[in-house]
Amino acid sequence: MQQLFPPPGPDTANPVDLVHTYAYPPREAGPYLRANMVSSLDGAATHDGTSTALSSAADMRIFGTLRALADAVVVGAETVRNEGYRPGKARPSFAERRAADGQTPAPAIAVISRRLDLDFAAPLFTAATTPTLVLTGAGADRKELAAAEAAGARVVVAGDGDGVDPARAVRELAALGLSRLLHEGGPRVLAQFAAAGVVDELCLTVAPFAVGGDAPRIMNGPGVAGPARFVPVSVLEEDGFLFTRYVKQTEAQVTA
Repeated sequence: MQQLFPPPGPDTANPVDLVHTYAYPPREAGPYLRANMVSSLDGAATHDGTSTALSSAADMRIFGTLRALADAVVVGAETVRNEGYRPGKARPSFAERRAADGQTPAPAIAVISRRLDLDFAAPLFTAATTPTLVLTGAGADRKELAAAEAAGARVVVAGDGDGVDPARAVRELAALGLSRLLHEGGPRVLAQFAAAGVVDELCLTVAPFAVGGDAPRIMNGPGVAGPARFVPVSVLEEDGFLFTRYVKQTEAQVTA
């Protein structure tokens, strides 16, 4: 099992190693959606309502790397409210890499919201280096749509009704040039994307804690047909935390 080594610091090679480990496939392969979640040993996705208590310093380093590699971060409105989401950061150490790849200085945050019950006065919308996106359905309230746009958000219609179709959301973001996607949940929204068959990869941090209670799993919604099989491609460890990476098994792998 590979360890996160040497210890993190501004002069170590660790960030370069993480960039190599978590590199996206070539863009010509098409849009690619990676999910990043954390779970306790007993399967809880949150503790006391947020994921913060299940995280660690190493988890946050990987979190930062995954964001820095992504074009856009997809997240549900409930998670935005519960976790106090702010705009994506422009990380100086990734500036040259992102510019060479044609990416904006910071990843866009793409919020999935059916009712648009969001705080459009929050920094997520008013202080974003890259404008925040709001993914919603064609039946969304027009007044709330206008409020989102007035706050500087870009509204993306990704459903025929009042909700978002996960497959269409991926297509609409790809049409905007946002093909390297990072999904940060929450559990209900991630389950919908998995059920739609559009989750290509899962990066799962397993925290060395048992929390009990009735917290949701990392996917807490509709079932996944099959079930879908994922192949492990890397496992890292630090301070008892496991950082796993699984890639969805292709049809060719299944039939081989």
